[in-house]
Amino acid sequence: MFIRKIDCLSVIIRKFGESTVVTPKPLQRIKPRASKSSLQSFVDLKRVKVSGGKGGDGSASFLNLWANEMGGPDGGDGGNGAHVIFKATHDVKDLRHVSSIIKGADGERGQNKDCHGKNAQHSFVNVPVGTVIRDSEGTVVGDLNREDLMFIAARGGAGGKGNHFFITDIEQAPKICEYGARGEQLDYTLEVKSMAHIGLIGLPNAGKSTLLRAISRARPKIAPYPFTTLKPHLGMVLYQDYEQIAVADLPGLISDSHKNKGLGIQFLKHAERCIALIFIVDISAQNPWEHINILQHELSQFSEKLGKRPKMIVANKIDLLDNTKNIEILKCKTELEVVPISAKQGTNVCTF
Repeated sequence: MFIRKIDCLSVIIRKFGESTVVTPKPLQRIKPRASKSSLQSFVDLKRVKVSGGKGGDGSASFLNLWANEMGGPDGGDGGNGAHVIFKATHDVKDLRHVSSIIKGADGERGQNKDCHGKNAQHSFVNVPVGTVIRDSEGTVVGDLNREDLMFIAARGGAGGKGNHFFITDIEQAPKICEYGARGEQLDYTLEVKSMAHIGLIGLPNAGKSTLLRAISRARPKIAPYPFTTLKPHLGMVLYQDYEQIAVADLPGLISDSHKNKGLGIQFLKHAERCIALIFIVDISAQNPWEHINILQHELSQFSEKLGKRPKMIVANKIDLLDNTKNIEILKCKTELEVVPISAKQGTNVCTF
């Protein structure tokens, strides 16, 4: 495992030009790209039903040996059911692998000759670091904000007692035993708080998916109609200093998204989980600087903190321009850094 030389946040700030440190270049691809579009999308919200394992039943038996038919009760106890435990780890990036119904294993039942049943192994479910766990009422009951932090989602049932347990001075041959207890059954909502380092934001058909394909191995769908991307896609960009930057292709934003139009609040929640934002603008469109005003207005209306995130502008589709007039006007109308690129042809893609 490579030693992490620098903190991820400092890398992002450095990539945004706020430091004089020499910016490391992205590594070239070694493996060829896949020819098909990826159907996998980033899952950052999932509702799950969790059940702890049932405890094993106790045993009601009597010892019967040669020449000792009155050996007495020898029923063993049942084993405990398994807990269901959420564990934070950097090995997973989203909740795609988490099943909607999670059940712990049952404990084994007790046997004769005082043999206790085996306790079930606890069921560990790996979730990304930064996962927030809410109960059925929406209350936050767990925040796994660092690696190896665990949350017991459902406790397994205790094993039942065998008849050997119920021996008393008065009752020397009890014929009773216990059933194993049932495990807890609870509903949770899992939500990944931190989704990616950088989020690509823009109006529909601005070229966000094309750009993600150009800088990473992600394969989001590309088509010439609005709202091609309905769920966020995640791509990893590797650099020479062994750092990895996660870039998210977010669904398109339209006017009044903060009023839940289009994908609305669902989209803005995705943007809220990114450390920095890149505005993708179709520079070949009429008055592309108005697109920046729409994007900034929607972000500020949804959250003041979101409007203050580090941002830059990528002017895409310069291959469709006859001159650089729109680029010069856009630079004059905004204080943010503007990088003109062509994600389709790969022009200037490595400059930001």
